[in-house]
Amino acid sequence: MYDFYTGRGQCENHIKELKNAMLGDRMSCHTFAANQFRLLVHVTAYILMYLLREQLSETSLAGVRMDTLRLRLLKVAAVVRVTARRIWLELSA
Repeated sequence: MYDFYTGRGQCENHIKELKNAMLGDRMSCHTFAANQFRLLVHVTAYILMYLLREQLSETSLAGVRMDTLRLRLLKVAAVVRVTARRIWLELSA
């Protein structure tokens, strides 16, 4: 019984990560097919992030949550300046 319950708890943790880090609970479209596609995209992003976290198992990022991993590795801040001749991207250090 304990093994079943701990497995269930881990599944609930995965669902919570999908909802909080990948915004998998946002179903704001009007049609079922659009919401189904949106959920499919969010689940695919979650699977890719999960595989990335598994590949980082030997580093200091091995046990981080999905939103921390997304903030530290994937989010890049930049300032965009548009002039008459050019578009400048200033990336943070």
